[in-house]
Amino acid sequence: MAQKSRADIRKGVHTRIRKKVRGTAERPRLAVYRSLNHIYAQVIDDVNGKTLANASTTEKAFDGKTGGNIEAARAVGKSVAERAVAAGISSVVFDRGGYVYHGRVKALIDAAREGGLNQEEVSAGDAQQEGNNE
Repeated sequence: MAQKSRADIRKGVHTRIRKKVRGTAERPRLAVYRSLNHIYAQVIDDVNGKTLANASTTEKAFDGKTGGNIEAARAVGKSVAERAVAAGISSVVFDRGGYVYHGRVKALIDAAREGGLNQEEVSAGDAQQEGNNE
């Protein structure tokens, strides 16, 4: 039996994630795709099949030299958060796309939180952390 490639394994993980993660009009899905040289993020309403906001390192407005690093992922995260907030979206469901929550994917999602998405998660996490320190 032939071994699966890394891409095939990621697709399987992504399929399992997508069985559980569903974007709605009230809380759309923030999908992340990471290639070797670029990173992409889309805010998607799965019920209506519409992309509400997007950002990537392939845009002309992107001023970075490369899209394959953590700084570029942070810039894309902030950009997609600004566009989503401008579209009236404050809460999303994160879809890491089968990638490990580490490195560029983590940087993008953390920057999206700093940019204004899922502020109730951040404040709840801070309150829980303060309770553990006492």
